[in-house]
Amino acid sequence: MITTDALTALLGAAVVLAILVIRTAVQELREPGSARREWACLRDRRSLVIGTATVLVLGAVGWTFTGPAAVPWAVLAGLLATRISTSGR
Repeated sequence: MITTDALTALLGAAVVLAILVIRTAVQELREPGSARREWACLRDRRSLVIGTATVLVLGAVGWTFTGPAAVPWAVLAGLLATRISTSGR
């Protein structure tokens, strides 16, 4: 059964993800082709490994302390780690 804490965490993470998507859409309107470059991290093997490792570590540690409420934030952190790991290249 999903607790109210987990639902609250899921809603919060969904809002942050929606902000990222809206930001990408606005940037795409200003500069066509920018969304493909911005989300190219999802095709990079190294970035995906970094993101997956982030999800697993934060998910495990968070689950220990807060239970299932940590999972949405761990996934969001993994996505952000994936995007950051390719921003310098």
